[in-house]
Amino acid sequence: MSLENKNLKVLVVGCGNMGASHATAYHTLEGFDICGLVSTGNSKVVLNEKLGGGYPLFSDYDEALSATKPDAVCISTYPDTHEDFAVKAFENGCHVFIEKPLADTVEGAQRVADAAVKAGKKLLVGYILRYHPSWEKFIELSHEMGKPLVMRMNLNQQSHGPKWTVHRNLMKSLSPIVDCAVHYIDVMCQMTRSKPVQVNAIGARLTDDIPEWNYNYGQLQIRFEDGSVGWYEAGWGPMVSDNAFFIKDVFGPKGAVSIVAKKAAAEGNSDNIDAHTKTESIKVHHAGLDQHDEFIRPDDWIDLTDEPDHQELCNREQRFFLKAIMEDIDLSNPTEDAVNSLKIAFACDESVKTGAVVVLLD
Repeated sequence: MSLENKNLKVLVVGCGNMGASHATAYHTLEGFDICGLVSTGNSKVVLNEKLGGGYPLFSDYDEALSATKPDAVCISTYPDTHEDFAVKAFENGCHVFIEKPLADTVEGAQRVADAAVKAGKKLLVGYILRYHPSWEKFIELSHEMGKPLVMRMNLNQQSHGPKWTVHRNLMKSLSPIVDCAVHYIDVMCQMTRSKPVQVNAIGARLTDDIPEWNYNYGQLQIRFEDGSVGWYEAGWGPMVSDNAFFIKDVFGPKGAVSIVAKKAAAEGNSDNIDAHTKTESIKVHHAGLDQHDEFIRPDDWIDLTDEPDHQELCNREQRFFLKAIMEDIDLSNPTEDAVNSLKIAFACDESVKTGAVVVLLD
């Protein structure tokens, strides 16, 4: 179907936090028309009212797909539905925007990627940090620090109220280090431009509110082929400490680059989704010493004027989604990256559950 002279008809599936943000983008940006909102609960009604009403509402995905015949489907449901919903969308001739993680298994993620190729349609995974100018700069500056790199990152969330409900539901299918770590594993791979070869991870189950097989705190370590190493930790729940919950740091032989988000990292912000992408400042430390072993250069502070909030980042994702469709941009590399980062995250999950180091094979 040619979209040359018309808007892209999008079916929004999942109307919680991320689904609402993507729907808001479709509602406000040129080039899109929402043809329906789908959720099993009341979130679609709340979202419809927020957007001014008037959009068709559905509780059943298959029914919505058949009734609306969309050009594209936006999937922001819980991960255990991603594979099935995405494959059905492709079988119905739709492009797909899907929130990370791509699926709840590596095999499922690959099936989604293969379905996109078979259908000849676009698949874009919601790796939101790829659209953030400050994170792009963070990664760019890391390439100036030499090799090997040491990467330290976390995002612990002292969640309560509705956020704890969301986290409990997410943990019915995935752990925090699988759900969240894919972002930061992706960043580490971009920083090193090297192959991960080994992972080790630990985890702890700190509540009976989640399945016995799962854990709500995890920390992973990755070794790369070039000698670089990185760690990431994520904890969810009302018991999680919000002390130093927002660390984004990399250093190498030539110095260090750090995201310093003083306001976003303040007490009480750990489960604030708008704070999770804030950078505010990038600190660049130079390791060079003079004859007295004193630093030659002072630290540099980079304050980028383009600091998009969470909604604007979603807008940018969707502008790129539309551009990829209209200009037939090849998305095979970012899709491969999404499958690869999920593969590494699940290897970390395996390490938590077995207590063993996991060697990553080709």
